[in-house]
Amino acid sequence: MIDFDAQLYKLVESALQEDIGNGDHSTLCCIPADAKGKAVLKIKQDGILAGIDVAEKIFKYRAPNVVFNRFKSDGEPMQSGETAFEVEAGVHTILQCERLVLNIMQRMSGIATLTEQYTRQLKGYKTRLLDTRKTTPNFRLLEKEAVRIGGGVNHRFGLFDMIMLKDNHIDYCGSIEEAILRAHDYVVRYQPQLKIEVETRSLEDVKKVLQMGVGKVHRIMLDNYTPAEVKEAVQLIGDAFETEASGGINLGTITSYAETGVDYVSVGGLIHQAKSLDLSLKAVII
Repeated sequence: MIDFDAQLYKLVESALQEDIGNGDHSTLCCIPADAKGKAVLKIKQDGILAGIDVAEKIFKYRAPNVVFNRFKSDGEPMQSGETAFEVEAGVHTILQCERLVLNIMQRMSGIATLTEQYTRQLKGYKTRLLDTRKTTPNFRLLEKEAVRIGGGVNHRFGLFDMIMLKDNHIDYCGSIEEAILRAHDYVVRYQPQLKIEVETRSLEDVKKVLQMGVGKVHRIMLDNYTPAEVKEAVQLIGDAFETEASGGINLGTITSYAETGVDYVSVGGLIHQAKSLDLSLKAVII
């Protein structure tokens, strides 16, 4: 497990340093250092709101005495014209945090909105929606949080919290059987808490895992299978392993995969195909 707040504050510190550098000269030149102000987050596009909790933490990281009043919560539907929150703080704090808060909330809301569209297609099925590691470098923490807010399930956060034997691992290892044996031995010796997932590229691969993976493998990935092939594989596997379909799954095809009875579908596009939504932070003149 990762420490969310610790990782968030590292991200925030780095992002603020990137943006402010040796000084926010636009603010320093015309706003007194002790000026107080208020601003509201205006919603300009319909969707699923994400990033409210993060926004509050950013402002309070910069200035602990900030007053933050929220009118909506993460995961709620939002409509153009609504107000998400109101913040009262030093004007310097508001202006220095403005762009970071907007960039994060716009991106997170876009991902949460797309994720919700996918999860809506899965209602009535046992299949659950997973994200992937196809994320923006150094922004994975919040992209995966947005998936969770939108109703998806976070897969492994990184290379450190699960073993996934993908095609390249298997090819470099020489065979799927050898990769499984080495992975299991590694887990027994060094990392007993790690689960092992194996990518398969054919029904023959599935049969190989079934023959020698019991007690060693936790989940079988069915990569780039058609829905018909997934259904056949799921029937072969039964309850021996968890199952995950992956590769090219989109809004138009996800239901056909859910109909196979597969446990999970993973969709990289939840993150890398999501479009940021339009939000703005506006000063309130008292």
